[in-house]
Amino acid sequence: MKNKYFGTDGIRGRVNSGNITGEKFFKFGLASGTYFKNQKKSKQIAVIAKDTRLSGYTLEPALVSGLVSGGMHVITLGPLPTNGLAMLTKSMRANMGIMITASHNPFDDNGLKLFGPDGLKLSDKIEKRIERLIDAKNTKQLTNPKLLGRVKRLENGNDKYIKILKKNFPKNFNLKGIRIVLDCANGAGYKAAPKLLRELGAKIHPIGIKPNGFNINSKCGSTHPSKIKSAVKKFKAHVGISFDGDADRVIMCDENGKIIDGDQIIAMLARRWKLKRILKGGVVGTLMSNYGLENFLKNEKIRFVRSNVGDRYVKEKMKKVNFNLGGEQSGHIILGKFATTGDGLLVALEVLFSLRKNKKASKLLNVFKPVPQKLKNILVKNKNIIDKLSCKKSIKQAKILMGDKGRILVRKSGTEQKIRIMAESYDKKLIMKSINLIKNKIK
Repeated sequence: MKNKYFGTDGIRGRVNSGNITGEKFFKFGLASGTYFKNQKKSKQIAVIAKDTRLSGYTLEPALVSGLVSGGMHVITLGPLPTNGLAMLTKSMRANMGIMITASHNPFDDNGLKLFGPDGLKLSDKIEKRIERLIDAKNTKQLTNPKLLGRVKRLENGNDKYIKILKKNFPKNFNLKGIRIVLDCANGAGYKAAPKLLRELGAKIHPIGIKPNGFNINSKCGSTHPSKIKSAVKKFKAHVGISFDGDADRVIMCDENGKIIDGDQIIAMLARRWKLKRILKGGVVGTLMSNYGLENFLKNEKIRFVRSNVGDRYVKEKMKKVNFNLGGEQSGHIILGKFATTGDGLLVALEVLFSLRKNKKASKLLNVFKPVPQKLKNILVKNKNIIDKLSCKKSIKQAKILMGDKGRILVRKSGTEQKIRIMAESYDKKLIMKSINLIKNKIK
């Protein structure tokens, strides 16, 4: 059964409507705090971080109010990458962590991502239990006035996160002599990423480090890689690095201005980890992963399995098959040896660790030849339109048309009000025919 509030990556929507209101966030805080309260612990703690959206100033107090009303103590961290929140939730031995973000969505959206004490995103099962608490009578969850929680602000959250990241690499690791174009999307990574790369000795040309509450992901970040493409050429940089709003995605660019997506980065890491005997089991991709990646891994004798779209499902599949590397074409990449969720900065460091040895990004990151692929995003009022008979027929016709010359995938976005049509084939004309066949039935 479909979740009522949670999508593929937490709760997300337009601010001041639907589920993204102060009233709802109070309920989310109260319900999630109630679920994660551990009576055996002497102190119940929830850790909260956020991205740079203006709406965070309205939603965070409501969330905090719900948590403390249920008896949960709260530590707020301010703007911090999503995996930084996950890491600190675990290292601080908190009951739970909450990231207030709408990730790559525009500024007028917001939402939240929940993490358990292990720093992992929640399973569908736990989300459903929390949903039942959200819809239950609040009076049963409200605590005795003497047991209300307290709120504390931690100012050095980014420093703690940077320290944890550095521990994953040798002490002598440095990036001296490397020029990097860095796009932080005016989002959660705007403090941590430039500081860490400068500390490691890199020469950086930063973009998207002046958030104003409205400019997050606006013509910048991983959804607009053309920004780093032009900047890499301008500054003659060795590599470009681009994050999304909460810095759990990374898209890169080589010294020639060629955009490097998540599939290429995964391929590079898989080959390197196999050589270093770090790779465990194989690689988890998604239904969207390019067929070229699958073929490359097959030739490298590396196992490859697909999960549903969403880094949460990637992580669940990694756990199930006991793999330690997985990710998405969009740049959500999970380094299971080091992290519990996608971390753009951590992945970038892994790549830079190899790049520092006088290697060119063009040689390091252009690992396989991708099968031509086209992704069409269609904005819709109701995503259930693809369940209508006319749409189902058009999808079937498109698949017949494609035959054994490629594949086509149609799905509802779990994070936006969009239908996503992906077609993949060496026949580019066939790609467009197949997409248009479905597109014309979606209005």
